[in-house]
Amino acid sequence: DRDKGVFAIKPSGVPYEDMTVDDIVVLDLELNRVWGRLNPSSDTPTHAVFYRAFPEIGGAVHTHSTHATAFAQAGCEIPVLGTTHADYFYGPVPCARQLTREEIEQDYEAATGRTITEAFAGKNPLHTPGALAMGHGPFTWGRTPAQAVHNAVVLEEVATMASLTLSLNPTARLSADQMKKHYLRKHGPNATYGQR
Repeated sequence: DRDKGVFAIKPSGVPYEDMTVDDIVVLDLELNRVWGRLNPSSDTPTHAVFYRAFPEIGGAVHTHSTHATAFAQAGCEIPVLGTTHADYFYGPVPCARQLTREEIEQDYEAATGRTITEAFAGKNPLHTPGALAMGHGPFTWGRTPAQAVHNAVVLEEVATMASLTLSLNPTARLSADQMKKHYLRKHGPNATYGQR
């Protein structure tokens, strides 16, 4: 809730199937608890970095989905190989740099967020609504929590297709022109996809 300067996040270690709305934790952007009795997710500082750095977003998601995590563990971006990727991500999905020893020891979760926001310097985070934390896994975001979840599902599908494509042809890439065409069909002021 940008107007109130707060965000909600799941409690740490509570299975989704056991969670109720009363278990959700609400914090301000400086990580002060506003509401909730349980400990927030251990990734809360990472999410707070995103909300502070990307004022356009209203939701963030972190998963350990198989194929996107494999790219993160390999330290590889997900290149644009096809139009499915281009429909949702305007360019490669970046893989953030490796954390330093000091970052790991002193401020691990916030440093994870900072390495990702560094990878977006000069870029619009809504044009590529996700990134990989090296050695860790994918993070996605969107204007709403529902969009962030949708982008997490799409990112895993894109990563799965990329894994298969690269196993068949390691040099495969979609042309910049075709990528731009597919992205702009769905996004931007002249989008033609969907109904008016």
